[in-house]
Amino acid sequence: MRWLRPGSEAEMVALFLRTELPAARFRDTLRALLARHGLPESVSTGLFEGFPDDVSWQWMALTPAELATVRYIDYDYWVELSGGTRLAADAAPRIRAGAAPFGVPSDWALGMADEVARGARFPPLILVTTGPGGDLVVLEGHARLTAYMLARDRLPPELEVLVGSSPAMPR
Repeated sequence: MRWLRPGSEAEMVALFLRTELPAARFRDTLRALLARHGLPESVSTGLFEGFPDDVSWQWMALTPAELATVRYIDYDYWVELSGGTRLAADAAPRIRAGAAPFGVPSDWALGMADEVARGARFPPLILVTTGPGGDLVVLEGHARLTAYMLARDRLPPELEVLVGSSPAMPR
């Protein structure tokens, strides 16, 4: 993992909104939350109640091998897709074998992986950790990480990610 430059909470929230607002599964919920608080979609605070307040944000470059160690959040779908390890690298062969956690087909990832293999680039992942040596966990970008692991041999030597670090992150 190579340090690129400092990051900020505002960059993280802007990136989060840029990637999640267009996503059909979250669009309506996020827009309703913003509307309820009278906030525009360009808002840069307020969505992360309970998130540690001492997070240090850094832009980092990760190799494909380092990306293979990134864990999904502890959410039933991702745990099941990975066979319990929470590693996207372990989800990849399961997806190729037709895994359908909770009856939800995972072929969406194969389409994204095809795009990666054709050279498509997606927004940076947002990762979190407890600090140096701690596990990296996806905060935002589970689908992209999964596609990257399905097309791992077609990735560039490094991918830029935004990493937030706090000893309180497990909360």
